[in-house]
Amino acid sequence: MKKAYQILIIPLFIMPFFLCCKGEGTNDPVNNPDVDTICPSIPHIHSLETDPDQPHESDTNVIWYDDFSGVKSYLESTGGLDYSETFGKTGGSMKAGFKLGDIAGEGNRKVAFGDFPSESGVVKSNRHFDEIYWRFYVNHQYGWQGAPGKMTRATSIVSETWQQSMIMHVWSGNGNSITLDPASGVYGQTDSIRTTKYNDFENLSWLGNKPESVFQISSASESGYWVMVEAAVKLNTPGLSDGSCRLWIDGMPDGERTNLNFRGSYSKHGINAIFLESYWNSGAVKTEERWFDNFIISARPIGPVTCQPNPTLFKTIYHGPGTMEAWEIELASDREGNDVVYRSGKIKESASVKADTNNGSFAGSATGDTQLKSGSLFYCRVRQKSSNGRWSEWSKWHQPFTVS
Repeated sequence: MKKAYQILIIPLFIMPFFLCCKGEGTNDPVNNPDVDTICPSIPHIHSLETDPDQPHESDTNVIWYDDFSGVKSYLESTGGLDYSETFGKTGGSMKAGFKLGDIAGEGNRKVAFGDFPSESGVVKSNRHFDEIYWRFYVNHQYGWQGAPGKMTRATSIVSETWQQSMIMHVWSGNGNSITLDPASGVYGQTDSIRTTKYNDFENLSWLGNKPESVFQISSASESGYWVMVEAAVKLNTPGLSDGSCRLWIDGMPDGERTNLNFRGSYSKHGINAIFLESYWNSGAVKTEERWFDNFIISARPIGPVTCQPNPTLFKTIYHGPGTMEAWEIELASDREGNDVVYRSGKIKESASVKADTNNGSFAGSATGDTQLKSGSLFYCRVRQKSSNGRWSEWSKWHQPFTVS
C-alpha cells in the first residue's frame, strides 16, 4: 500500500522570525564578509549630544578638561584636531591614528599638574595628589584591526630630568583587550629613586600587567563608535603596600589591582602627570584612524557625560545589505534592561533621534513622564532594519549617560 504524503505550507505571516537576524556575529559584516547579502550589522549609539553645562566646569575636584573644540596648552602636544569626527554634535577630537608600519602615531597629549617639577606649563600647581581619576572617550575607525601598544598612563615625575617614582600604564593586553601595567621607580620600601630618566625601564620594578579587560576595545566589533574609558590610581601609604589601580570601560568595572607598592616610602611628589598616547610597539598593521575626546582629570570619580532630560542620540553609520530602512532605540535605567524607560518609534530619514514624546514613549518607571529623571544614570541600545526587510539584533546595553 502506498503511503500518502502531505506538503505542509506555512504562511509567511506566522514566521516573522525569518525577518530577524539571530546568532552571535551573524550580522557583523566586519567579522563575517558574507553578511552583506543577509542582514544589517548590529549598530551602536555613536555618541550623544552633551549638555552645554557639564558638571566638571564647576567641580573643584577637576584638574583638567579638554573637549578638543579648540587648542589648549599642554606640557607636550602633537597631532591636530579633527572637526569631522567628534563625540556629539559639535566640537572636535584629538587625532591619534596610524599609518601602515607606524610605531609613533599621529597624536599625544601630556598634562602636568600639582607638584610637577617645572616652573611653567603646570595646572593646579603646588598641590599634592595621592589619588587621581581620569576619563576619556576613544573611537577606533570602523573595521579597526590590531592592538596598539599604548593608550594612556599616569605617573609621578620627581626631578627636572624626569625621573619617575611610579607609573600606572593602561596598555594593550592580549588580543584586543587593555590591561593595567603598574611600575615602581623606587628601591623597595625606601625613599630612594631608582630611575635616572623618563621611561628608564631597566630601573623600574614592574608589578605585573594584569588583568586583561573583558571589553575588547580594539576589536572590529567595538569599532566605529565612542567608548568611555576611566582609570584610577591611588598611591600606597609610605612604607606600606596598599596602593591600587582600577579600570572601567563603557561604565563597567573591568580591572583592578590592590596591595601595590608604587613608591616605597617616598612622599615628596604625588601623581602629577597624565598622558594620552599613540604608540604601537610592533608597528601599525594598516593605515587607520583613532580619536580621543572629552578628556577629564579629577581627584574624584568622574563617570560618563551629562545630557539634557530629553537627550539626542546619534547612531553609527549603516553597514549591511541594500540601504537602511529604519532604526529604533531603547533606554533603560539599568545595565540589564530590566527597566526600559523609553522606546522610540521607527526612525527613518535621520541619523539622530531626540528621546521625547514626539519620537516615542516613556515606559517602565518613567511611564507618564515627558523626560528622563534628573541626576539618574541611563543606558542605550539600538537596532536597525535593512531595505530587504530584515532587522539586526539589538545591540548590547551601552553608552551610559547621566541627566542634568
